[in-house]
Amino acid sequence: MTDARSLTPKLPVLKLLIDGQQVDPIEGGTFAVVNPATGQKIADVPAGTAADVDRAVKAARRAFESGPWGQMTGRERGKLIRKLADLLYERREEFALVESLNNGKTFKDAIRGDVAPAAATLANFADMASTITGEVLPVDGPFHTYALKEPVGVVGAIVPWNYPTCMLGWKLGPALAAGCTVVVKPSEYTPLTALKLGALALEAGFPPGVINVITGLGDPAGEAIARHPDVDKISFTGSGRTARRLLQASAASNLKKLTLELGGKSPQIIFPDADFDRAVEACFWGIFGNKGETCNAGSRVLVHQDAYEAFVAKLAEKARTMKVGDPLDATTEMGALVSQKQMDVVLGYIESGKQQGAKLLAGGGRDTEGFKAKGCFVKPTIFGDVKPDMKIAQEEIFGPVLSCLRFRDDAEAIAMANSTQYGLAASIWTGDVAKAHALAKQVKSGVVWINCFNEFDDAAPFGGYKESGWGKDLGHHALDGYLQTKAVWTKLPSP
Repeated sequence: MTDARSLTPKLPVLKLLIDGQQVDPIEGGTFAVVNPATGQKIADVPAGTAADVDRAVKAARRAFESGPWGQMTGRERGKLIRKLADLLYERREEFALVESLNNGKTFKDAIRGDVAPAAATLANFADMASTITGEVLPVDGPFHTYALKEPVGVVGAIVPWNYPTCMLGWKLGPALAAGCTVVVKPSEYTPLTALKLGALALEAGFPPGVINVITGLGDPAGEAIARHPDVDKISFTGSGRTARRLLQASAASNLKKLTLELGGKSPQIIFPDADFDRAVEACFWGIFGNKGETCNAGSRVLVHQDAYEAFVAKLAEKARTMKVGDPLDATTEMGALVSQKQMDVVLGYIESGKQQGAKLLAGGGRDTEGFKAKGCFVKPTIFGDVKPDMKIAQEEIFGPVLSCLRFRDDAEAIAMANSTQYGLAASIWTGDVAKAHALAKQVKSGVVWINCFNEFDDAAPFGGYKESGWGKDLGHHALDGYLQTKAVWTKLPSP
């Protein structure tokens, strides 16, 4: 891998992308984006408003209804999506450097966990674009009846700050494969790679208006998309609080279809017969990978009482020696949190854990050693003796904070696992595979990993139960969310 410190970041053109043109916002405002590892400003980015959203939606509507995009076959769309995927992969280091500077994640994580997966997802949906088929229906009577799969229309894609490029790939892939057009709204914290990817789409040859990118402050721009009567669907990844606002805005306009991938409080359940070395490694990176800023982070480790002390001690030892530092240093294991605001949230949860009586085993505060004093660094933190009703065991922290709980038997483990409002992901670690599958049916989450954690494939659906969201990302399950079904009946002559 290239030494990231030797690279010069290639920032995007700092303009909105509307109807195939890079343009300034109508009101001309900007907002600053900051490198959270240094506190230094990276760039001033255009602050799009509702007026700019309206321009972008109209462009997307024209592209959908009267532009060449709507006349393309699935195979033709797939070729364009594949070209975009190939260009992104070729420039993965360029994108990863910008992502690392903008988000605070390590350069190596930006490549392997963000940019490269985005390219792979786009490539997967490029192949799926030509597989969309209807079906002939075996109805009674003298009829020829069939079902068509048609694109939903104009999609508003609201992208989070934790995996900005990867999540954009998750949204663009199925939307474009289905034949939809898209208005992208990246997070105000991490808007740079969305602008770069929009420019890359023009280079790949996408017709004007198919992909539009509006940068702007979160609530005004995001709600403008949700309220716009000519947006047919919202695909959102983020917090439950924001999702509720989008639901209200959608209800006030045209009852848009929504895919919502929200938060999680994912449990990793460890039994005494588990492979301890593999389980410790998975639990460690399950929470400290990407700084804990991951929706399915394994932020709760539930350990059987017979194994608890030894298992948690190993986790704490690894946390105390983890290297936190310069995201561009290849030896760094964890970078900076995305913003001062997010760091303050995480530090507040750490104080809550202390006050409620959890036992601090590692970390426990901000990391201000050396140059890190200017950035948003938090020490990898582990709490032991956590009770299921503690705040740190119930609420999504979205940072490098792990809660360790002990259980006595299978029933208590499942009760603890299901005790939060979330149901995104879980894992079960045991040598008894039959028991693992039986327990997997009892865990209320959209994904269950057995003797592994955080495994992904573009063919497998991802999405949660309960307040972790609606609908699925990845696989044909995601593609279904951007299609609608039409039944067509033809009366045949009587014999």
